[in-house]
Parts: sequence; structure tokens; C-alpha cells
Amino acid sequence: MSRPLASIVMRSMNDIKFIEKTLEGLFSQSFKDFELLNIDSGSSDGTYEIIKKYNSNKCRQIRPQDYVPGKVLNSMVKECAGELIVFNNSDCIPMNSDWLKNLLEPLVSEADVGACFANQLPRPDADLLVAKDNLRAYGDGRISATWRHFFSLASSAARKKVLEEHPFDEKIQYSEDVEWSLRIKNLGWKIRYVPSAVVEHSHNYSRKELKKRFYNEGLADGRIFGERPKFLRSFLLPLLAESARDAAYLAKTGNVLSIPDGIIYRFIQRHSAYRGRRDFFLK
Repeated sequence: MSRPLASIVMRSMNDIKFIEKTLEGLFSQSFKDFELLNIDSGSSDGTYEIIKKYNSNKCRQIRPQDYVPGKVLNSMVKECAGELIVFNNSDCIPMNSDWLKNLLEPLVSEADVGACFANQLPRPDADLLVAKDNLRAYGDGRISATWRHFFSLASSAARKKVLEEHPFDEKIQYSEDVEWSLRIKNLGWKIRYVPSAVVEHSHNYSRKELKKRFYNEGLADGRIFGERPKFLRSFLLPLLAESARDAAYLAKTGNVLSIPDGIIYRFIQRHSAYRGRRDFFLK
């Protein structure tokens, strides 16, 4: 049996709401030359049982406490037969049959592209500012192209040789994709955003969850970028600018009454990230 061109690595944990739609989407792709490898972090809601129905030969389960992103990803890459590795989380639902073909196209046609990532549409039930942030970060890609660095591993692809030569950092728990992609970019590999490769993927967070996630991402950013944050430049001015954009978006979409909650949401997000970056340098 010939080796597949691509290997799809799917991570999962308690994604019963999405897992079957995601798997159906994968096996409905126009591009068929791939294998699927599943690794589940101790799901208790039936996710793993559904995975086994679709992919009984190449799935395994680990304990939740054994999940370290970089370590898991590196171990899965070693098991892949394809020369191109696709990462697609179990809650990233392909929105059409050409998602995979479009996602891989830059790697197939451009020798200097090391990785690429997909367009993530917000879910129909996405909170207002979650939807706004997704559309701003992805969409046609013009806005995020002006940022210092942007990449998401949630639905992405990379060359196996790049991943083998430059594996994921196994010491960080958050933003392993940002650290890895920035590292290979600094080595000269190009990273492509592929707006035509579309998945549905977004998360609504409670205030407690929002605070935890962005604090930990702030800690990771301190390590990745190595810059001590400044209150004015790193927190206050970005907060005011984003809050102004939020207010304009909410007014435009007829949600003026949501502006106060939006301000609270954005403050928690930005302040948590700022504290994380600050605390990294205080350790």
C-alpha cells in the first residue's frame, strides 16, 4: 500500500457536540489521499466511542493529566506516514468538500512554504464579540497580515520535515502553535493563510474561563516574544482601541445595549493577558 500524501492529526476531549460533524466533513473531502490519526485526552462524554466507529485502527486515548500539547503533537507527528501533516481539532468542522485540497495547495505548489492555516468561521451561537474577533482575525486576512505574528494550529498544515527538524516546545502549556510558527518563520519558512479553506470553530467563554485562558496566553507570550509589557502601550491603549471597535460593531449590528457587557468582556481579556505577560517577568 502506497503512503498517503497527507496525514491528519486530530486531538479531542469531550467534543460530543461536534465530533461526528467533523469526522463526516473529513471523509467527505474531494481530496482523498490522506490517513487520519486520532488522539483523545480521556473523553467521558462519548467522543472517543464515536471516533472508534470512524477510525478504529488509528485512534488512541491518553489520560487527561498526560496531555502536554507539544509532547502529544510531537509523538503524533512521528506516527504519521504522510509528507504533509494536517492538524484539525475535533471541533473544527470543515464547511465544504474542498477544505483539505485548498489548505494543502500552498504546500504543494510553493517549496518555501513551511505551514499554512485555515479560515475559521464563528459558530451560529458565537457570542457577539467572539464572532467579531473571529471575523477580524480571519476573513480575507488583510487585518491579521498587519499584525506582528498570527497563526492558529486548530486547522492547519505543515511539512513533516519541518516538524521533525523543528518540533513543538514540550515545556509550554499554551500557545505552542504561536511559538512554533514564529520560530520557523524566523528561520526563513513562509506561512500562508488560506481563506478558501474554511472550518467552523469558535469558543464562548465564561468570565472565569476568559480570565484563565488569556492570563495563561499572556504568560506564554512573555516567553515567546521576550518583551516586558508596558501598562500604556501593552494594555491601556490597545484596550481603548479595541473597545472603540467593539462599540462600533455592536452599534452597527443593532446591539447597542450589549456595549457595557462588551467593555467588561474586553477589559477582562486584555487585563488578564497583560497580567500574564507581566507575571512572566516577575518570576
